[in-house]
Amino acid sequence: MMKKHLLDLEVVGNEHLGERYALLRLSSPSPLPEMMPGQFAELRVDGSPNTFLRRPISIHFVDRKRNEVGFLIAMVGKGTSQLGSLRRSDLLNCIIPLGNGFSMPSAGARTLLVGGGVGVAPLLFMGQCLHDNGITPTFLLGARTASDLVELELFGAIGRVMLTTEDGSEGEKGFVTQHSVLEKEQFDHVYTCGPKPMMMAVARYAAASGTSCEVSLENMMACGLGACLCCVEPTIRGNVCVCKEGPVFNINQLLWHVSK
Repeated sequence: MMKKHLLDLEVVGNEHLGERYALLRLSSPSPLPEMMPGQFAELRVDGSPNTFLRRPISIHFVDRKRNEVGFLIAMVGKGTSQLGSLRRSDLLNCIIPLGNGFSMPSAGARTLLVGGGVGVAPLLFMGQCLHDNGITPTFLLGARTASDLVELELFGAIGRVMLTTEDGSEGEKGFVTQHSVLEKEQFDHVYTCGPKPMMMAVARYAAASGTSCEVSLENMMACGLGACLCCVEPTIRGNVCVCKEGPVFNINQLLWHVSK
């Protein structure tokens, strides 16, 4: 279990990607702690009188040369919108890192990373770690429309990128689990994050093909420490807190991956 840190990190960049997303880059005067792809941070929201709880946000990337950590934020409510309004030199209080991350496959493994919406966030970090270990991942990214697809050049720099959009404006038309690459190729490991129906469909694909699959759940979280019990997920071991036992689970641990 990695040590948790309570840090005031400085905003060194806040880039808005379209209307919905903000890319926050944060840095520290001291070296950032060790982090794993799939882990997350709890970000405090200051300056918003109606927002009392921290926001759990997946770690999007870690740049050790610049001593920076990045978060891709979907601005969907008051809390996340306030985070998206931060300016350079602002301080952001973070508890980091939290939870358990993805497992790393062996050398030469054929890996597929499937993301939808803001669920692509932890997959960039995972893809970078795979790339650094000599594995070229395949990214299968889905969105409602082309304007919802972000940072494709960054994903393309470290792996193959396959796209689907529901309206057919980019890539193949339909959902990620309808992409032709799933019929044409076999993979050793699948990693996925996004809306639960999408992850359940990916899990069913993996189970049917006998492929190892890990999902990063996005249950509602408040404390991030396993105290408030609002992120409980039923598993084969009983009910567990996603923030503490996850957010990453092998589908064999979950009860929903083949039942729905």
